[in-house]
Amino acid sequence: MMRALLIAAVAVVTSLPMAADAQESSVVVEARAAGLIGERFDGYIGVVSAPSPGLRAQVAAINIKRRSLFSSFAARRGVAAQDVGLTAACTLLGRVEVGQAYMLGDGQWRRRGAGESAPRPDYCG
Repeated sequence: MMRALLIAAVAVVTSLPMAADAQESSVVVEARAAGLIGERFDGYIGVVSAPSPGLRAQVAAINIKRRSLFSSFAARRGVAAQDVGLTAACTLLGRVEVGQAYMLGDGQWRRRGAGESAPRPDYCG
């Protein structure tokens, strides 16, 4: 069941970058590049440091869209939305670029360094 979820969730996640990039403002793109926001282990974007109210609102809007996508997919597959988010994170974290922030399951923010491979939670297999 989990393998089938992973395969299907990858298809869902491949739509996230196109949708997110088209909708992300330059403020969000710059904040991501600066490490002020980053991908989380649960499939959502997190705030690393105190953002402006505008950036916080934009991050919240992106997460609402992701939650909706995860919930919709989960309902069709008969699984928990949280599991879809965790599975989506396997792909999303793999797209973290050098210098960008990310959070794994331990709750600690990190930045991907030059020469480091993309972050990958243990549960991604």
